[in-house]
Amino acid sequence: MTFQSLDSSPAVSVEVPPGAAILRRGVATAQNVLRRYGLLAGFLAVWQIGSTQGWINPTVFPPLDAILSALWQGLTSGALLDDIAISLQRSGIAFTAAVGLAIPLGLFMGQIRAVEQALDPILQFFRQTSALALYPVFILLLGLGEASKVFVIFWATLFPILLATIGGVKEVDRKLIEMAATFGASRTTIFRRVVLPASVPSIFVGLRLSATTALLLLIAAEMIGANKGLGFQVMNAQYNFQIPQMFAAILLLAALGLTANALLVTLQRRLCRWADLTH
Repeated sequence: MTFQSLDSSPAVSVEVPPGAAILRRGVATAQNVLRRYGLLAGFLAVWQIGSTQGWINPTVFPPLDAILSALWQGLTSGALLDDIAISLQRSGIAFTAAVGLAIPLGLFMGQIRAVEQALDPILQFFRQTSALALYPVFILLLGLGEASKVFVIFWATLFPILLATIGGVKEVDRKLIEMAATFGASRTTIFRRVVLPASVPSIFVGLRLSATTALLLLIAAEMIGANKGLGFQVMNAQYNFQIPQMFAAILLLAALGLTANALLVTLQRRLCRWADLTH
């Protein structure tokens, strides 16, 4: 009598129908979307239903369809397009200038300790001073025109990038620098191949914070002495009690902030692929 070992029995493969696999992936995707955006969707649904049913004051919180209708009318008529363009111009010029100054200065200060110690007190003093508190000073110096609006945004966005860059340089692993020096790398090569790549993630943290700050200061800058821009439209609609138009401008500002953050995140992932491999 012969016995066949259970271990030698042929493996039975079960094929999953293609339709079932697609359905399973669809269910998993829907669950992920629900976990990520379910609370937001519920909030918007409560807003819409509560406003239309009178649970909340529709004068203060108009229904979402009224806000979207006002947004659509403003975009299709071109009334908001000029405001979007001028707001992007103001924040873009200020943000670009802050990046152009803060990153080189931060890389320099982060590597030379004597320079950092000399500049850190005045840096900390100005960092703790609100840009909005200095806005009247900028108006006295530069007037109510574009210069003061751009400069107050520049001032507020400068410090997050600068501090993040300094911190990124100081957090570079000293062993990597010593190893590169041991193999005969010059200071320029060490900076280009070791210090700068290792600092990029921290720099992008500062860039994302500054992009958000630029939009926040943009609203305040355009509320004083401006006749164009999304911040001006928010205040103008509020003064004229055009609440749907006010929320439409706020929604546009939020969309611009999300877009800027998404672009920076995408750029960071492209430039920092090596960082994902180390985790």
